[in-house]
Amino acid sequence: MEGELRDGLEFWGLERKLCLAVGCGETLERREVERAVALKSFDYRVLNLLLYEMEGQAVNEQHFEFLKASELLVEISDDLFDYEDDVLSNTFNVYRMFLAMYGPTQGQLELAHWISDIERRYEQLLSGLEASLSKNYRERCKNAAKEGGSTADSNSPMGSWTLPPPISNEGAYREEMREG
Repeated sequence: MEGELRDGLEFWGLERKLCLAVGCGETLERREVERAVALKSFDYRVLNLLLYEMEGQAVNEQHFEFLKASELLVEISDDLFDYEDDVLSNTFNVYRMFLAMYGPTQGQLELAHWISDIERRYEQLLSGLEASLSKNYRERCKNAAKEGGSTADSNSPMGSWTLPPPISNEGAYREEMREG
């Protein structure tokens, strides 16, 4: 549990560092961006650890690793949905960071490749779970995608991925939104 709380502190430090760097036009390091988004769900991991503790059970590392991959895909999906709001509030957003690192076209391609890599890992971990748990989780993801307005297909556990149009000038965008 202490490790997950340390991860939360590390995330908040990286979030501040990366958002400041984007605002100043500084170069970002991809490993820091990937690390930040991987740490972002630390609060869910703390809650999962508390549940294990409350149930008096040992942590199932296989389940925990699977949940990390699932959480990462959810965080990316949330960041795509919240992109414009995150630009307005200058908060960490993995899509925003990829665009800052690579530019609008290459940033979208790099993120798409990374998502594909994560999805492969997710599917590998999912297939290693107990059959009933795997089936139930797939069904829940399909329902969640429908509830979110997407359709889950066999190629993606989160449904179809939609990348919002890149904002080329964040400062001008913020100003325009404040005035409008």
